[in-house]
Amino acid sequence: MKSYTRSKAAVLILTLAFFLITTACSGKEEADSKTSDWDQIKEKGKIVVATSGTLYPTSYHDTESGSDKLTGYEVEVIREAAKRLGVEVEFKEMGIDGMLTAVNSGQIDAAANDIDVTKDREKKFAFSAPYKYSYGTAIVRKDDLSGIHTLKDLKGKKAAGAATTVYMDVARKYGAEEVIYDNATNEQYLKDVANGRTDVILNDYYLQALALAAFPDLNITIHPDIKYMPNKQALVMKKSNTELQKKMNQTLKKMAKDGTITKLSKKFFNKADVSKKSDVNVQDVDL
Repeated sequence: MKSYTRSKAAVLILTLAFFLITTACSGKEEADSKTSDWDQIKEKGKIVVATSGTLYPTSYHDTESGSDKLTGYEVEVIREAAKRLGVEVEFKEMGIDGMLTAVNSGQIDAAANDIDVTKDREKKFAFSAPYKYSYGTAIVRKDDLSGIHTLKDLKGKKAAGAATTVYMDVARKYGAEEVIYDNATNEQYLKDVANGRTDVILNDYYLQALALAAFPDLNITIHPDIKYMPNKQALVMKKSNTELQKKMNQTLKKMAKDGTITKLSKKFFNKADVSKKSDVNVQDVDL
């Protein structure tokens, strides 16, 4: 009888122990699920941000100083924002076509690489407040404008770019032949237009103006008559990362108010303040 009682007691003890372990694990899982995206970043002590490192002047390596340090307008805006938020920032360099996928999968916390805020993207991602306003232009050959006079003339022309950008969407809309590059440098893009491998690069005006200035001897120019699609750029995050979005917006607002963003813009964009909307007359493009 005693042996049976002891066996029952042992079973009860084991059952209770299992229940307590299961409850503890369940409680931990529930607590983890309630931990916000911002809490997780604070716990890590860093925010992981994707950028290309090849897009001058927003994200590039400073080879002229000999340091090869990753820098640029957006890189330094995010560095300053992270500093004010009390965390480190780790930049992961990758091509633009992989950034949005990496954001959604949680591989990174955010992406900063002159990424346009669009209605379609806002359905899928969270964006910070914009810190850059611009519009699209077209780099073509200087001697014949690559045979392009309006956006309609893009049909059949070879348009260079990354597959997932809004500029390649414009090229597709007007029937251009896509020539896709994976995280290529400005030099490669520009030389290919000059030598006829491609015909046109559709991209941001400020980026293109500075890229051209860096290679004055190439047979390329910004098309004088093509200005389209007013746009804005911001930090992109996972749709569910609402706390990170809130913290980042509060910080960027303070940086705009105290002049930090304007100062960084003028440093990297040849004294232009890209944080303010342009008054240039620009053609709308319905994508």
